[in-house]
Amino acid sequence: MAEIIQRDGTWAFDGTTVRITPGLHRSVPLFRQTYGEIAVPLEAVAGIVYEPERRRGRLRMRLREGADPLLQATGGRLPDTADPYRLTVDMDRSGVAEYLAEEIRHALLLEQIPHEATGAYLLPGPPVPVSVRSSDGTVSFDGIQVRVDWADTSDRVKRATGPRVIDVGDLVQVEWLPNSGYEDGFLRFVTRETVFSKLPAEKDPYALDLWGNVSRDLLTALVATAVTARLPHPSARAHTEPGHEDEGESAGAGADRFRRVTASLPPRADHHDVLLRRLRELGELHRDGVLTDEEFARTKAVVLRGF
Repeated sequence: MAEIIQRDGTWAFDGTTVRITPGLHRSVPLFRQTYGEIAVPLEAVAGIVYEPERRRGRLRMRLREGADPLLQATGGRLPDTADPYRLTVDMDRSGVAEYLAEEIRHALLLEQIPHEATGAYLLPGPPVPVSVRSSDGTVSFDGIQVRVDWADTSDRVKRATGPRVIDVGDLVQVEWLPNSGYEDGFLRFVTRETVFSKLPAEKDPYALDLWGNVSRDLLTALVATAVTARLPHPSARAHTEPGHEDEGESAGAGADRFRRVTASLPPRADHHDVLLRRLRELGELHRDGVLTDEEFARTKAVVLRGF
């Protein structure tokens, strides 16, 4: 067995599995401590490298595309310190880190592990039920349904609609962006009916607006990952031609993002029905006095732009 124990955590390799255990020191981010131990099967590993630096080094493990629902849900947007596949290494343990990396690389060659994307998730993601209290409310997932209970500070439109309950079978995908401390993040649940909606997160009753405590809001990635692990794998979704990619986005990444967003879209007739239903809901909230004239006009304009 090859093993390295650091304040940041412990990595151990027994020839078939890399077991990653977060450290208990207060410097270890809350997200990694909450996510807990991760057992990475060798067939999920694409590569590993040890990067020596002036004062400390760093182990970095790269997983095969599509192997991990955590990486699928977060899309590479986890802060470096919260990334469980990075380990800070003291310089006096650099030899041990190099040995561990070499053992894993040797096993990858011996087992002839391919570099191609996987056709199924090889890691299970966090266990359910899972529940996280964020700045915009509490989101829970029991493996079957997502439930969002809004906070007192949530937008009045959200609070007026009451708790949001979504069956996992109605979901197309989960979108997650962390709260950076400088810009708000969000956790959005995209369904067949809301896939064309362009409401901002603070107004969208299918999204949590992440604007408060950065460390706690980051825990919403637990729910995003647990839900993603139970949605169809990206390789199983319909392949459609990509549209225009964002500036600076590779064609492959643009195509993948387009497929994720457009998979299982409702037909145009359903799209029109969703528009009418949204407008009726807004009209009812306006008539009941929940929305002011200004709020109604602004929200209606956003909905119309989205459609």
